[in-house]
Amino acid sequence: MATLKEKRTCGQRCEDFGRFVWNSDNGTFMGRTPEKWVYISLYYVAFYVVMTGLFSLAIWVLMYTLSPYTPDYQDRLTSPGVMVWPNTYGEEDVTISYNTSDKASWMGMSNILHEFLKPYNDTKQLQCNPYDCTMGKYFIQKSFSAPNHTKWACAFPQSMLGACSGIEDPTFGYNCTMPCVIIKMNRIIDFLPTNSSSSPPYVNCTILSGQKNVDKIEYFPTNGTMDPSYFPYYGKLAQPTYVNPLVAVRFSLVGEKQAKVQCRVVSEKISYENIHDPYEGKVIFYLKAVK
Repeated sequence: MATLKEKRTCGQRCEDFGRFVWNSDNGTFMGRTPEKWVYISLYYVAFYVVMTGLFSLAIWVLMYTLSPYTPDYQDRLTSPGVMVWPNTYGEEDVTISYNTSDKASWMGMSNILHEFLKPYNDTKQLQCNPYDCTMGKYFIQKSFSAPNHTKWACAFPQSMLGACSGIEDPTFGYNCTMPCVIIKMNRIIDFLPTNSSSSPPYVNCTILSGQKNVDKIEYFPTNGTMDPSYFPYYGKLAQPTYVNPLVAVRFSLVGEKQAKVQCRVVSEKISYENIHDPYEGKVIFYLKAVK
């Protein structure tokens, strides 16, 4: 019968570990002589220096080929999305509902618009964008002629929104039944909405339901036009002072004072029938005033 292996004590195990760490008989530290430790340390130092150099070179080549102004690949839609303010976006739809008898209710709507229009202040726009743009033509810029190696941007002062600018009427019509909404088209770098600047994009709002409850629709600027001089957009770094052109729409509500509205940016290069993106080229919202 084979004898059982003798169980080693804790002291013996500690002695074995100490011998592994330093073996005075062989002159080894953790199984290797000091000379071999020097060789293996130099090997790994050289290995990681080479790997770090290759990684740094790859990053440098990548950054050298990338433009800081325009992305090489854009996964965004080729047709811009459209948004509406006051931006009371719910889970499924946009409902702009307010009570003309409740000051807190309609003030909430007007405060949203005042906050949104802060960058469009007339004085601020003239200071940030002093360039005298030629209206009615695309503002094509091939060089960075603006200060700090940037490109010029055309001013869009708040006053261009006329009766819906919030200057003459700080309530934007929400204290009565003539509310204003603001339509904004999202930015796409180098996007030109039409093949010719002679036919600029414009906003057109239609009543999908509750036609009898809307007496009149007014657009600011005139005809709801987005002037071509605000296109193309060259990116945040190239045009740090750029602001989106806006169109304000004022509705005169009557009857039940509620309607379902679709506001579309009309242009030959802007699609609006994408069932997978309800905000591409258009925005649909509910407008309701109660008393």
